[in-house]
Amino acid sequence: MSTGIVVRRLDPTAYAELGPVFAELARHALEPNPHMAPAAVSAATALVPEEEVVVLCAWYSEALDFEQLVGIWAFRRVKGWRSGFSDALAAPLVPLYEVSSLPVLDRDHAAEAARALMRYLLASRDLPHRLLLPLLPLDGPCYAALAEACRQTGSAISTYERWIRPVMIPRPDDSFEAYLRRALGSSYKKRMQQFRAVAKQGALTFRRNRGRGALEALDAFLAMEASGWKGEEGTAIACLPADTAYIRRLAELCAADDMLLIDTLLLDGQAIAMGLLIESGSRRHFLKIAYDETQSRHSPGRTLAIAMLQADFNGTPPAFFDSGAGEGVDAGTYVWGERREMANAVIRVGPGRPGLAQIAAFGRMWLRRLRDAARARSARAASGRPPA
Repeated sequence: MSTGIVVRRLDPTAYAELGPVFAELARHALEPNPHMAPAAVSAATALVPEEEVVVLCAWYSEALDFEQLVGIWAFRRVKGWRSGFSDALAAPLVPLYEVSSLPVLDRDHAAEAARALMRYLLASRDLPHRLLLPLLPLDGPCYAALAEACRQTGSAISTYERWIRPVMIPRPDDSFEAYLRRALGSSYKKRMQQFRAVAKQGALTFRRNRGRGALEALDAFLAMEASGWKGEEGTAIACLPADTAYIRRLAELCAADDMLLIDTLLLDGQAIAMGLLIESGSRRHFLKIAYDETQSRHSPGRTLAIAMLQADFNGTPPAFFDSGAGEGVDAGTYVWGERREMANAVIRVGPGRPGLAQIAAFGRMWLRRLRDAARARSARAASGRPPA
């Protein structure tokens, strides 16, 4: 085990008591990840049985009576088709709504904490030695620390589907206009004309609620999402009782820790788009968006994003904003100008050969490629265009 660092395993109930300690870690983290917060882990038990949750905490000790939390990685025990029906650990706990698989590492002890976490996993006989990380950023200092810890423990990171996610990393001297001009480039003028055109249709206002105020706005958000095609297809959160319980619990716990935000765009006092976000330290994650489909001519989602940016730069913007965009999205349709490479990854803990989890991930990747190719051929045939 790394000198000065010990890793302990907690269940969700015990981990729930570490809210203030995690908040302190987040303030000094290499890359904060709100999905590893006690609030997020506790909320996840609405969808994940408690006995399947494994939380690894890395503690740095400078003296006999002092310990500092320097690393957190929360996993779910899984055994299904995604793992090749072999035992594995998956992060984040609820990838349908969460957007990052990264651990949280203290910036002053990142290398040691990452190494300690990987060594703990390697030494544990009762934990699987395969990690499923479907939302793993492949750049940034946290990934670098994790990759080095894997190298030092003889572990290997295999990546499968890859995509580019829009993010925002503002410069210290950025203003709203300066950032948006850089982010949008040649499309800046057109986008701003569209934004101003919406304002000409009525009084366009923006409201940001956080904490208790955001919690009170949650019902309106859920109702708006359910009012469109997701509601018709039964995939809106409000149509899924277990998912509703999870989101409500997440909102309650995050609001109590001042991590919850709901942004609302209104036209003549009526909400036309809403965004659900959570933040930790200097990082903000966009979880879900809802918009009034009867207002689609106004591009409410895009208009909301510009209004959010404007509000950010009217105050202090987050050091890092994660759009949460998944695989298959067109990054060019987003207003956030920076890009982060993402991947569906599997880590083999310790030396060895690829196992069933890697085979399953490889097979899934190729099945999806074949499906996408078939859809593209069908679309070309329907349009009468010749094959590419």
